[in-house]
Amino acid sequence: MPPKPAPFVPFPTQFSVKELVEQNPSFEFAPRISCQKLDHQSREDFEHLIRLQLANIGVPMVIEGFDEYIDKRLFSRAWLQKSERRECARDLVARKDVPMTVAHYVKNLPKLTRQYFSATTHSQQRLYLKDIDCPAEWQKSLEDLIPPSLFYMNEKPKPYNGPGSRSRHHDPEYLTTKDGRLIAKSGDLMSCLPEEMRAQNLMCYIGHEGTYTAAHQEMCASLGQNLMVEASDGSVENGERSQPGSSVWFMTKTKDRHAVAEYWTSVLGHDIDLEDHFAQINAWKGAPFKTYIVEQKPGDLILVPPLAAHQVWNRGTRTVKVAWNRITVETLKLAMSEALPKARIVCRDEQYKNKAIVFHALEYYSELLKDLPTTEHPATRTLWRDFENLLSLYTDILISESLSRSYATSRNIAKIPFEGNVTCSYCRCNIFNRFLTCPNCVSDADDKYDICMDCYVLGRSCLCISKLTFVEQFKWEFLRSRHDRWRRQVIDLKKGDSERKNEFPALHVARAQFNRKPVAEICQEQLKNRPWVDIHSLTPPSSKSGSITPSDDDNPQPRKRRKSKQSKNANKKTGTCHMCQNKQPDWKLAECSRCRLKYCYASLFAAFDVTPEEAMGESAWLCPRCHKICNCMPCQGDPSMRPHEPNHISLELDTIKVADPRSVESLVNMRISNEKWIPNLGAMIGERLNQRRDEENHRREEVWRTNGIISGPEFQTPQRENGFLDCIDPSLSLDSSLMGPVPESTYT
Repeated sequence: MPPKPAPFVPFPTQFSVKELVEQNPSFEFAPRISCQKLDHQSREDFEHLIRLQLANIGVPMVIEGFDEYIDKRLFSRAWLQKSERRECARDLVARKDVPMTVAHYVKNLPKLTRQYFSATTHSQQRLYLKDIDCPAEWQKSLEDLIPPSLFYMNEKPKPYNGPGSRSRHHDPEYLTTKDGRLIAKSGDLMSCLPEEMRAQNLMCYIGHEGTYTAAHQEMCASLGQNLMVEASDGSVENGERSQPGSSVWFMTKTKDRHAVAEYWTSVLGHDIDLEDHFAQINAWKGAPFKTYIVEQKPGDLILVPPLAAHQVWNRGTRTVKVAWNRITVETLKLAMSEALPKARIVCRDEQYKNKAIVFHALEYYSELLKDLPTTEHPATRTLWRDFENLLSLYTDILISESLSRSYATSRNIAKIPFEGNVTCSYCRCNIFNRFLTCPNCVSDADDKYDICMDCYVLGRSCLCISKLTFVEQFKWEFLRSRHDRWRRQVIDLKKGDSERKNEFPALHVARAQFNRKPVAEICQEQLKNRPWVDIHSLTPPSSKSGSITPSDDDNPQPRKRRKSKQSKNANKKTGTCHMCQNKQPDWKLAECSRCRLKYCYASLFAAFDVTPEEAMGESAWLCPRCHKICNCMPCQGDPSMRPHEPNHISLELDTIKVADPRSVESLVNMRISNEKWIPNLGAMIGERLNQRRDEENHRREEVWRTNGIISGPEFQTPQRENGFLDCIDPSLSLDSSLMGPVPESTYT
């Protein structure tokens, strides 16, 4: 059986965050810098610090002191109590929404808080006004306060009056295009999308003692920003003394994400990707990774790295926070490689349209750079670097959607206009261009069953299973021509560099260098291999006799019961899985090109971490036994075998509940746990977690070496003379009253 899920245990009302950190060696205060320090540093150094700290090192940090700049009349309890806007407060106990006005909620916060400090109250209510739209007045005020490169939906540098604005007259002027636009990167690539495609994620969170946000990672590996704008301060409010408000954050490093996921699953019995568990303090104490603690108070802006797990506990009568997410080139890389594949497995909807962001960001940057073939200016150097990275991501997207020339499918691809709102009927991801649709199980023109190609390869589809058709939203020639244009821009930047053409190959060359079948080509093959099920002749579950109810037409003659129609040779060829020993149709089995043994895709996924895409993508696939890693009982007797232990622990996940009701899983059943393939799981958990950490350290060192980042026994920040990133610069000393020992990868 999978691990027993750990229960919810609330934090005590009275505990010292300082003592908690000091008494636990695995806890550490997150590094802080003050707003005042920003007035003495250049824009380039500040942006480099943020990128290095969050994207490269992956450690959370806090910029404190915004309370000195915030408009106290606008961000106040009194202002909120005048708001009659109706919202839905989340009842965290009953797990339901409770509609009420903002004013009503705020006026009743003392009553909600009182129950946690009363010895006679046994049933505690936790109402959290979360994920509500930020008022327009607040957004306008914060836009003038927060450094533009950190703020929500930032497209280009803007004048502002917050911390750091005083030093901007020392920065070099931005170059401009012929029509006067500033040539600089966007702080949030979401701003490159057409307005109707953007995800509005500037949100407010108003909570009281005992409300919380369960442990999670920011959606699509984005960067998280969370500013506490107001909180109760212990003064008398409406004749009653309030409890001081603050929020306690537990956060991890980006590089510990695999160890965190393993710990969450194997020890706590929850899936971190489902955002359904708030871990108790003892669970964090026993975790085999560093946890960064922040007690957030008004004026604290918390910056959360991509894929860094974190949870929040609210204290006191009232906490008011504004939060938003940003998309950068670095987060897009992580989204494509890790966040989106994981979200697809658990069917977490993709709100940020990452592939579309890549395309539109390239369009926007290309226009800025087309008349500027130079990297002299610091801002243009950064812009060119991001443009090149975006082009690499775009190349990967087009390769994945490339069809095989040996099939005639391209002549039969349906075309629809691109509007950016097509989602997968199973995993709910956003679909950029090509996908599959079923013409057989829809009832009318407005009814659709669209499946992304990744899900179809995984064995997900409607009941029809096959006879789906390809659809595309862009003409392929248009996407390819855009790739050629942007590639020429990148190559022309350094015309004397002969390696540029190899570094950024033409699309057909990159496709030839791709040593696997793209997911689109696999879909083409699977559409031929998988059987078609005629759902119109299936027996309705409600039919008592098992016969088909005749349709009400002009000649309603009773019909004989028929077997479902399937493709011509469906299920005629079968084989036995070497692992589970079950007889399966051949389309559910992967055959080894060397020994001809067959493994079902379900066993490969559960026992060997091999996805259907990986097995189907190999033109000459070798089975686990030929790789000497088979962990079935007969093979374990072979002394030459090194049985594979699954890298991931899968819980019993019923994705059918969130997918379109017409959906099926034909190859991999996510409802079956793989714990039986992990011997002595409880005894080996420490060793497994250490292995995850060592693997991530090795992966990080490889990235550092590739990018020329200095590394050693402890990471040392690249130094600049008299600069913001000088490790011994006293101007960035951390507040000793708020800090524990300085982390190995932060700034002192």
